[in-house]
Amino acid sequence: MTAEAFGRTIQLFLVDGTPNGLRKATIHGWTGLTFVATASTFAALTARNELDRTGVYILAGPDAEAVGGIRAYIGSANSVRERIKQSAQQRDFWETAIAVTTSDDDLSKGHVEYLEARLIELAHAANRVTLDNGTAPAGNRRRLPEADQANMEQFLANLKIILPVVGLDLLKPQPRAVTQTATPVAQRTAGEVTFEIRHRSGVSAQAVEEDGEFVVLEGSEALKDTGYVQQSYLALKENLINNGILQVASKGRYVFTQPYAFSSPSAAAAIVLDRNSNGLFEWKLKGDKRTYNDMKQARVASEVSSE
Repeated sequence: MTAEAFGRTIQLFLVDGTPNGLRKATIHGWTGLTFVATASTFAALTARNELDRTGVYILAGPDAEAVGGIRAYIGSANSVRERIKQSAQQRDFWETAIAVTTSDDDLSKGHVEYLEARLIELAHAANRVTLDNGTAPAGNRRRLPEADQANMEQFLANLKIILPVVGLDLLKPQPRAVTQTATPVAQRTAGEVTFEIRHRSGVSAQAVEEDGEFVVLEGSEALKDTGYVQQSYLALKENLINNGILQVASKGRYVFTQPYAFSSPSAAAAIVLDRNSNGLFEWKLKGDKRTYNDMKQARVASEVSSE
């Protein structure tokens, strides 16, 4: 069994006892301390004594230039308290502030500069957020003794676990169906169940679900200008058009020029059908009449019977 296969215990402490207040997250056996605040709890965050220590921080919020997108700034400091205040004053996009220090104050300046550089590198590679950092830190900021590098990589491994739990998934790699576009579709989606929508208009789309994300594959089509008023994902569709992911193929339809990972089958179905849609029933197993929901229920029944 690999280390990644072991379960981990994450403790989420509500500092003032309310779900919308300042939160403190820790992993059992790890000295890292992660604090999560909003604009209304930012003062409570910077009042914490733990933040007058060396650490890293992230400011995140909606990206005004990409509908549905996230913008983030990653920084490091000898005193997280002072630097995060300065960074927050210089940026108006952020809605969430995350500060990471340690309970035993054992991070050096070299450690946090290494963490900052690696966080930026990993965020760039994942391509899930738009980074507000002007430039990536210079390579010499990551020159640490071999043992220290190993310790900081373990620190990063814990951050990869804890950040999605507190609501920021900026380090998770994109699904291979999205990134490995040089590989034929059949090859890079091998082992995944393929779903399809075949609309009476002739529009068709194919998708796979990978690691909790619903990926509509390139070459899939989407209806255009149907006139439906109820379209909760209109802004997202406009963003896909503006970024060239959806291009006009013919009268009444778009085509996906590249694969795109949606947060849910319903979001994907809404874009394909140009109307609010229940993806659980719109998507069907390829070459089959069974729906996504049928497969989901069968999977639950199988897991229950095996217990």
